[in-house]
Amino acid sequence: MIDALLDIAASAGRAILERYGATQSTLKADESPLTAADLASHHLILGRMNELLPDALVLSEESDPSLFAPDAFPGEFWLVDPLDGTKEFLKQSGEFTVNIALIRDRRPVLGVVHAPAIGLTYWADDGGLAHRRRGSGPAEVIRARAPQRGRLTAVASRDHAGPRVEAWLRGHPDAQTTSMGSSLKFCLVAEGAADLYLRDLPTMEWDTAAAHAVLAAAGGTVWTLDGSPLRYGKPGLRNPGFAALVDRAIYFDEFSSPSSSSIP
Repeated sequence: MIDALLDIAASAGRAILERYGATQSTLKADESPLTAADLASHHLILGRMNELLPDALVLSEESDPSLFAPDAFPGEFWLVDPLDGTKEFLKQSGEFTVNIALIRDRRPVLGVVHAPAIGLTYWADDGGLAHRRRGSGPAEVIRARAPQRGRLTAVASRDHAGPRVEAWLRGHPDAQTTSMGSSLKFCLVAEGAADLYLRDLPTMEWDTAAAHAVLAAAGGTVWTLDGSPLRYGKPGLRNPGFAALVDRAIYFDEFSSPSSSSIP
């Protein structure tokens, strides 16, 4: 299964790169940009997934919005972001990805994050390991690192972080801050290049699911900012703010809540 998904993601990445450099886009209802590359990747992935798993429910960011309406989703379904980071694609920063994830019992259990422009691929396999591949090189097993107080690196934006993330950053003036486009932010934590990724603004589940799976396989966890585990299949497929990290105490010591106090 994972080999087939890696091949699908790589094919979608090639379709995106064929359109790289194009600047024409339209605005969707939420005012986010939509390009020909988004649609090409969407149609390729859904077509290949239908061949691979004809009975599976596969939801893509570019699917009919009516599919996102149910109050409850099945116990197993797929989430796809055919081009995560369309703004980065338009800026030609290279920091955009193809995301494919399997959700089972409200958790991402398998995921592929492919960044075609910079030649990086991350995935979590069904054996519970996280991997990284650079270009056509060998697969490497990756693990998140144990954080060291006073030497933390946070993935966040000091300018657009949101109030709770800004409060954490003010309380940790010695923490380094780094940034990366799209779901690659999670992957920085998964590969041990950062200690936590903080997000105070809403996202959609297809934005996070594949990289969440990679981080979980690398030894990390993702919590809402109120201290609950981030789950999938929520109404409308919308996420609240979250903290992606290894040691939950490095964030939640400062922002405890009744719901977080009972979570190990």
